[in-house]
Amino acid sequence: MPYTPDLGRLLTPGARFTDQHGSYVVEVHPAGDIVLPTGQVVGCDPLVCPDAEPFTVAVPPGRYSARAWVAVVLREDAEVDRRVAAFELVVAEEPASRWEPAVAGDQDVAKLGADDYFGYGVDAGIGTLADPTALAALEGWDEERVEEVFIPAELPSSPVPGLIAAVLDEATGANVVTVTTGWGDGCYGTWIGRTADGRVTSFVTDFMVVPG
Repeated sequence: MPYTPDLGRLLTPGARFTDQHGSYVVEVHPAGDIVLPTGQVVGCDPLVCPDAEPFTVAVPPGRYSARAWVAVVLREDAEVDRRVAAFELVVAEEPASRWEPAVAGDQDVAKLGADDYFGYGVDAGIGTLADPTALAALEGWDEERVEEVFIPAELPSSPVPGLIAAVLDEATGANVVTVTTGWGDGCYGTWIGRTADGRVTSFVTDFMVVPG
């Protein structure tokens, strides 16, 4: 079976994970709203690949809440670090009864091998879930403006590492909300939660921080 994280456990405030390096306790924090003028959702590193294809599953256009699931790293019960373990775009405040991989373009889940997954590449250490309208506007920004907004001299570190939000398209309000991606650069998958009757509850990118 393709890789699927245990999102039911990861998306639980207070969940505790342990490995040889220490313990990880999950906190949940609001991360503002994400405006989707088209209802399409793109998962990407916006500084590297703003022209990424949207996922094949769309939602009604609108404004949706975002959540950052932060793993507080403990050693001898003292906080030594905090990392964003997952980033969630909340479509409906209902529990998910099942999860499916978010795919884009012609990606075919049936072609994935055991423990494989589709994900987006990160080279700038940040990730987002955003509307293509916002990302298209970002492509028109010059380097100085991008650095001023998304690469400040000091990134926010607490409670949500790297949390930055900016409106990219004034006409529609389309915006980009970024967080740091777990331990940094890599390839990170997104999953879509659905209710028992098939309605979308959320999109969640797993940054593969917690063990297991």
